Amino acid sequence: MPHDMLIKNGLVIDGTEAPARRADLAVKGGKIVEIGKLNEGATRVIDAADCVVAPGFIDPHTHYDAQICWDPAISPSSWHGVTSVVMGNCGVGIAPCRPSAREIAMRDLVSVEGIPFDVLNTGITWDWESFPDYIAAAARRPSALNLAFLAPLTPFRHYVMGEASMERAATIEETAKIKALLRGAVDAGAFGFSTTTFNQHMGYEGRPLACRNASQAELKAYANVLKETGKGAIEIALTKKVSVMTDEERDLLEFLLDESARPVTFLALFQRDDVPNAWQDALRKVGNLINRGAVPQTSPLPLTREVNMRNPFSFASFPCWSRVFKDPSKAAQEAVYRDPEFRNAFRTELKGAQVFGGDWGRLAVLEVHNPAMKPLEGRTIADIARARGKDGIDTLLDLTLEDDLAIEFTLALFNTSLSGVQELLTDPHTLMALGDGGAHVDMLCDAGYPTFVLGTWVRERQAMSLEHAVSRLTAQPADLFGIKDRGRLKTGYAADIVIFDPATVGSADRQERSYDLPTGAKRMVMRSRGVEYTMVNGDITWANGTMSGATSGQVLRS
Repeated sequence: MPHDMLIKNGLVIDGTEAPARRADLAVKGGKIVEIGKLNEGATRVIDAADCVVAPGFIDPHTHYDAQICWDPAISPSSWHGVTSVVMGNCGVGIAPCRPSAREIAMRDLVSVEGIPFDVLNTGITWDWESFPDYIAAAARRPSALNLAFLAPLTPFRHYVMGEASMERAATIEETAKIKALLRGAVDAGAFGFSTTTFNQHMGYEGRPLACRNASQAELKAYANVLKETGKGAIEIALTKKVSVMTDEERDLLEFLLDESARPVTFLALFQRDDVPNAWQDALRKVGNLINRGAVPQTSPLPLTREVNMRNPFSFASFPCWSRVFKDPSKAAQEAVYRDPEFRNAFRTELKGAQVFGGDWGRLAVLEVHNPAMKPLEGRTIADIARARGKDGIDTLLDLTLEDDLAIEFTLALFNTSLSGVQELLTDPHTLMALGDGGAHVDMLCDAGYPTFVLGTWVRERQAMSLEHAVSRLTAQPADLFGIKDRGRLKTGYAADIVIFDPATVGSADRQERSYDLPTGAKRMVMRSRGVEYTMVNGDITWANGTMSGATSGQVLRS
């Protein structure tokens, strides 16, 4: 019997860090059936003579929880050789959810993940209530990618406690109910659960995301679910000050490792100009925990985001900005931005700030809509403030009001030093991730990081070998979450395969705007280069720079 597909003459990099080798690969019934020198016939033959044949990339940190309702392509991840995504990160999501609480769940996504409310209200299908129902609904929909789910703690707490979840810890009885729901989610296939301690993770009405109120007794109960089932992992947004690990945070990490007996991956390590040795110090502090399954996440990209003053997530870590999120109407936000008390509170909170400490040279005007302001585009707030004789805060907020709150800025935050980032990426303990696919859609798109790694860090900067980079993008995330039959090219494994040209692979030089969300809203996307073919479960989903329309993705279950 002929094979379904034969990939000939490719440079096979199998995800194990074994040396690349020239070989053929045969696919039948959605599985890899042979690797070697093959002469059998096939329904379709691809000559990969000038290309690398690798396992499909696994993106462990996405927020496609809502987007899967309206975008079977799961773009732009699917443009970059990604074949499987893990969603439900950072403790925020849309299941379980009672019909009466749908607006609260959507407002959480607006505040934490920067997805416009109208997009969510139009695009989410709500054909579920429980988390197992949500997974089942995903399995019924067409998808170009494989979908893996973490159970985000916020909607579980809200499902049991209602709005009290945003105010307090759970009682013993409530904790038992939440634990039972989490156990049901893991039994249904969730790969663990996620939570956050980040100050900027504010939800409905500018209140702390519900999972931030979980007590240690609660977290013990929820972590015990993974110990009892013997599977899954915990994802936690942990370091409130980026890359700086406090003793309290280190202790929480150890506690979760103890109580779950499973891996715990935490956010986030970045190279910081203002605290040059922060990530190295953090790794030293958790050194003995690394050997027990603590996995720090980092990004291979410079973190530069667009700042939309109608949803200014970049400033959400400042307590005074909760007023901006509490009432998201334009009139209410205008009133806050004009208020001298708000401005003075911001001045106070900027002193010793955790994320953005008032370096106004990092914040620049990207686009304005008032024609009279067009000459300001491209200039930094520091430059404009000097010209106006004002400080950065007054300048930022005055410009916002002058452009009727439509102004957009760019903010360069972290990973600005390539040498520092290279050291961070090549540390064997870090997980390359944080693409945040599906989130912050109006301000950035980092979902193309796998091709960026291959183009920039492997080919251009030669920071790591192709074999090592491929393993970091495939086998490492698969092993972290316990995805057993993907992440490597191996007979019997699922035929999730990417074929790319190592001489041209990469991400586009700049992000672009696309108006393809429900309601026609804007999102930022990043195009890929050099990805010749992507296969998911043996079907070609991407070829010659375009999606094929195939939807052979599956829901993956722990």
